[in-house]
Amino acid sequence: MERDSTSRLPPSLAPEHAWSAASRLLRPALRPAGTVGVDGRNFHVPSSTGLPGKPLVLPGPAGLAIGYVIPGQGFDVLVGAEHLLAWGVGPDDVHAAAMANLAVWSVEAPWVAEVNGFRRVVWSESGEGVDAARILLPEVRAQLAADLGGIGRVLIGVPERDLLIATGLAEGDDEFAAMMAAYVIDRSNGADHPIDPRLLELEDGELVVFGGPSGAWQ
Repeated sequence: MERDSTSRLPPSLAPEHAWSAASRLLRPALRPAGTVGVDGRNFHVPSSTGLPGKPLVLPGPAGLAIGYVIPGQGFDVLVGAEHLLAWGVGPDDVHAAAMANLAVWSVEAPWVAEVNGFRRVVWSESGEGVDAARILLPEVRAQLAADLGGIGRVLIGVPERDLLIATGLAEGDDEFAAMMAAYVIDRSNGADHPIDPRLLELEDGELVVFGGPSGAWQ
């Protein structure tokens, strides 16, 4: 039986080579603090300032890094300097396209909630590799602040690629803060794709490190 050659894209139109294809697939990915790569702030097409194979990274919230991926079947392709040179676009174009795709996905992606008295925890754990990255979206941060901030501070955890967890912290509920901090550490330590073992919080719409009353949970 002959294969249908029309069902396969020519290499020149594959996402790794064609911006028109890649721009519809790109997604941002939160990366651990200290991630080494090509600094997107200093990269300019057509000059190549990074070594081939190094991922493109931009500064993220709370000292984390933002990388970019092309999702594949069973694996993701990290976007690097060679991709930008092939596409003829800059880091700002990559970031804008990736964030737009994430926003479209996030609108339909589910949240799970658990309530125990005045304690309410919500989390995103779809397994599609971008749950933690949802915290990059201003509309997600605004919604979490509105839903959870009524009782006090809004705590955030991004322990691994596939989990974003958030809760409202009532004043004086130090026990719950310690429980959340321990949970985030455990999830990060056991993750295949860890991001951050720290407990974070939303402060004026921005993600910052939560130190707790005495800084004991950093």
